[in-house]
Amino acid sequence: MRFTTFACAAAMAAMMMAHTGTAQAANAKAPVAKSKAVAPRDVSGVWELYPDPFAGDENTFRELPVPGDGPTLREPYAAEWKALRDKRDAALKAGTPLVDPSTQCMPEGMPMIMGAIFPIEILQTPGRVTVLAEFLTQTRRIYLNRAQPKLDDITPSFYGMTTGRWEGNTLVLTTRGVKEDVRFFEIPHSADMTITERIRRTGPELMEDQITIEDPKMLLKPYRFTYGYKRNPQYEIMEYFCEREDPLLKVKADGTVEMKTSDEIK
Repeated sequence: MRFTTFACAAAMAAMMMAHTGTAQAANAKAPVAKSKAVAPRDVSGVWELYPDPFAGDENTFRELPVPGDGPTLREPYAAEWKALRDKRDAALKAGTPLVDPSTQCMPEGMPMIMGAIFPIEILQTPGRVTVLAEFLTQTRRIYLNRAQPKLDDITPSFYGMTTGRWEGNTLVLTTRGVKEDVRFFEIPHSADMTITERIRRTGPELMEDQITIEDPKMLLKPYRFTYGYKRNPQYEIMEYFCEREDPLLKVKADGTVEMKTSDEIK
């Protein structure tokens, strides 16, 4: 297990080792689920990012790469974003990663919630798909076979308003109304941003989410990338809240972040 922000990740250290040990102990007592035939329209279950970007890098801060080829921003946004990324990269290299919304216990929002640094659980019910993220116990609601409201009728929020439909075996989603201060890898966006997702099963326990971000006010061309997932039927999502301060990280007076020692983790 590990901790992530919008741009950097750290291992879960002692507390998450205990978390994992507890989950594994519970799972060891549970009967092993038998493999089932693939149901193309079944995206339910607990999913982990795959391939695992943290494999072999436990108990360290690590910079997550910006997905795909990165955004093609208009100026002056391109230069401003590059300066932000350079500052963050330099701080991480120096061993003093910078604070950001996630390390301050803020929800990830869209589309970062789909990055699934911690596992996500997807529930399918009539007319609804619900995404439950372990990190900060976030909830994203997706409404099926419903018209997307006019933008003026959507109250801006962390996850926006998502509507969708099945096209064959692909779940096609449209999200609008993400708050402008919700940033994905610190990429700026306008109130007009539209996120389109194409979610489909790619194997017995595999799934992908092809994401396209369109925002003509900020982007010279749509920003496209894909997240892959592997289903883990043995994993049980656990509650993860951070109250007032993160249980694993501490923010220093200069605005940088460091991991707590084992003695500091309660």
